[in-house]
Amino acid sequence: MAANSENTGSETFRLFQSTDEGKNAPNFGGLGFFDSLETPLPPPPPCEEILPSEVSISVKYAVEQVDLGDVTLLKGRVSTREVFALSNSDLVPGKYEGGLKLWEGSLDLVKALHSEIQKGDLSFEGKKVLELGCGHGLPGIFACLKGAGSVHFQDFNAEVLKCLTLPNVNANLPSGTSVSDNCKIRYFAGDWGEVDCILPHARTDSKDAASSNDNATPGYDLILMAETVYSITTLPNLYSLIKKCVSRPHGIIYLAAKKHYFGVGGGSRRFLSIVEKDGILTTSLIAEVVDGSSNVREVWKLSCK
Repeated sequence: MAANSENTGSETFRLFQSTDEGKNAPNFGGLGFFDSLETPLPPPPPCEEILPSEVSISVKYAVEQVDLGDVTLLKGRVSTREVFALSNSDLVPGKYEGGLKLWEGSLDLVKALHSEIQKGDLSFEGKKVLELGCGHGLPGIFACLKGAGSVHFQDFNAEVLKCLTLPNVNANLPSGTSVSDNCKIRYFAGDWGEVDCILPHARTDSKDAASSNDNATPGYDLILMAETVYSITTLPNLYSLIKKCVSRPHGIIYLAAKKHYFGVGGGSRRFLSIVEKDGILTTSLIAEVVDGSSNVREVWKLSCK
């Protein structure tokens, strides 16, 4: 998720802090009205696959380096005003879900994945990978660089995929290189409540992939997601999608998020309470970040029982 929200001098609502803002950024966390709106949200955008040829050439894309210690990636920056005609909002429910900003959890997740590889607890080699709520797609790009067989990027907005994710993948994985040739990359836009109908490895029948004893069930070997659990109202759909997408019995989900998103009620612990109540996935905390620039951030690993 990434890019800048421009400041025109009027008061700006910030759902939660991004890497583009310092620790002294204003906190409007008390304005948590998104989960209690009486007016129904507009219908979600249609689910669709975005082809590499649909990359935007009309929106200015600037690239800069992100140094993550032992890992260096490139991140793009595009204008929220250009893409969505928005200048002072990080999120407009039903229209724009913050995908043009690079949130801290995305970087936390890449670092945690790198650490898991170094410890011998993770291998991407030949794996089928899905990144949900991808935005910039840095975790998915990292998976490509580490030998994933395929990576599918999903975001709520097709515009995010066309204007940011695709250019960012192209910047990090230039065409004609061994990585871009060996890793099959696809892009899918849509709401979590519906996008399973177009994801190639998701189960769309009534049989729950996460509770099946069939070792040959379809699904993704690894599901990656960062800052996806901020809204209480979306958590059931997100969890249902994960269960449709994860491969049984060896599929793994990595989640990076803030412990609690003030004002909107979501957070890693709220999401994990849904997971634990369902009882079909095990959870373990693999990283915690307390740096004084935001509330506590965590990276969790979820596995099929």
